Amino acid sequence: MARRTTHRSSTGTKLYAVRDKEGKFKDIQTYKRAHGMDIKRKAKDEMPAAKKAKKAVKAKKATKATKATKATKAKKRK
Repeated sequence: MARRTTHRSSTGTKLYAVRDKEGKFKDIQTYKRAHGMDIKRKAKDEMPAAKKAKKAVKAKKATKATKATKATKAKKRK
C-alpha cells in the first residue's frame, strides 16, 4: 500500500495525499472518504479468520432455529 500523508484544505477539511516515486501528487482524497474505504476493505491476512467467524455465526443461527422449531412443535402436541 502506498504511504499517505495528511494535509488540510483551504476550507479546513482533512486530506490524504498519495505521492508517486518522483514525489508528485498521485491521488488526493478527503480523509473521511479514504478512511471509510480502509474500514470496508479487509486485509488478506484477515480473510480466513473472517470466513471462519461468519460460518460459526451461521451455524449458531441454524442451531437456534431448529431448537425453536422443535420447541413450538412440542407445545402444539400438548
